[in-house]
Amino acid sequence: MRRTIFAAEHDDFRESVRGFLTKEAVPHTEAWEAAGVIDRDFWRKAAAQGYVAFQAPEDLGGAGIDDFRFNAIIDEEAAYTGTAGDGFALVNDIVAPYLLDLTTDEQRERWMPGVTSGDIVPVIAMSEPGTGSDLRAIASKATWKGDHWSLTGSKTFVTSGIQADLVIAAARIEREGVEGMGLFAVEAGAEGFTRGRKLDKIGRKAQDTAELFFDDVTVAPENLIGEQGRGLQLLMKNLPQERLSIAVTAVASAERALEITLEYARSRNAFGKPIGSFQANRFSLAEAATEVAVARVYVDRCIEAAVDGSLTAEEAAGCKYWTTELQFRVIDLGLQLHGGYGYMEEYEIARMWRDARVQRIYGGTTEIMKEIVGRSLGL
Repeated sequence: MRRTIFAAEHDDFRESVRGFLTKEAVPHTEAWEAAGVIDRDFWRKAAAQGYVAFQAPEDLGGAGIDDFRFNAIIDEEAAYTGTAGDGFALVNDIVAPYLLDLTTDEQRERWMPGVTSGDIVPVIAMSEPGTGSDLRAIASKATWKGDHWSLTGSKTFVTSGIQADLVIAAARIEREGVEGMGLFAVEAGAEGFTRGRKLDKIGRKAQDTAELFFDDVTVAPENLIGEQGRGLQLLMKNLPQERLSIAVTAVASAERALEITLEYARSRNAFGKPIGSFQANRFSLAEAATEVAVARVYVDRCIEAAVDGSLTAEEAAGCKYWTTELQFRVIDLGLQLHGGYGYMEEYEIARMWRDARVQRIYGGTTEIMKEIVGRSLGL
């Protein structure tokens, strides 16, 4: 079904992004996965092309583009080309809104030029050991010491945590007259800030994921992002876009998995004929193709809602859980139809399968998403 949400400038942008990723990212997939980290030179090249934090004003190195369709195009092309890592979604879809919408002029001028040039990798640190999707259970604390904050605690599952130059950490505030959480910017090299081990994950091997530790880290008042005590509300405000970003990747990944599985089903023979010609396989692929097409329309409508500012938290949660569950089913079907070859690392479907599993956990588990939708029904 023809997509209708993009204009000519979006199509031109997509062509540019695909060409860049095909040349600068795809050939390095195996090396990045072996190293467990993506080369910083690639990130700087991407920034030089205008693919990083392009929402920033031109005087801060961005393009001044506030249109989630451009975000979606990069996320989709990363999935279509098999580009390793989550860096684009992390910076463009998740962290950039914090750095642009919640910061002061001074903070933006201090951090954004480095972000848009690729010299600063910014990350968000929310999850903690024992808290999972429950942000209200965050135990890290920021204590006011009269002229600065003292940040203590630990974070885990921090995407790009090993390479991070700027960490936005959520912590519970301990200050007389203030209740709630705050968001605190910690810069690399701060005394008391240390990185733990690079976590050994099932999938997404090229994307470094880390534990971070804060031991009485001094945080200047000018590094508080947003209003003190409103950290939880600020985190919740940005979650719908994060979840939509995950859904965009999920559908694009499902489309790619379906494409390569169909190619395989047409060319791989069993008992003298293509495996796709067997009715059981043909029906399974027909069901998958139909579900993916339906999900595409669903996600495109959510993208439109994000662009016009009407996307709700419940809509984003439903979109995220439905598409990520579909993504895994489609990829799992693709691996099954590849037979033994599907379990081999040299086949793209194998990496897609192990990389897809975390999508049902990222940004809040499927169960949490259903809870959000269920509450909106008055249940």
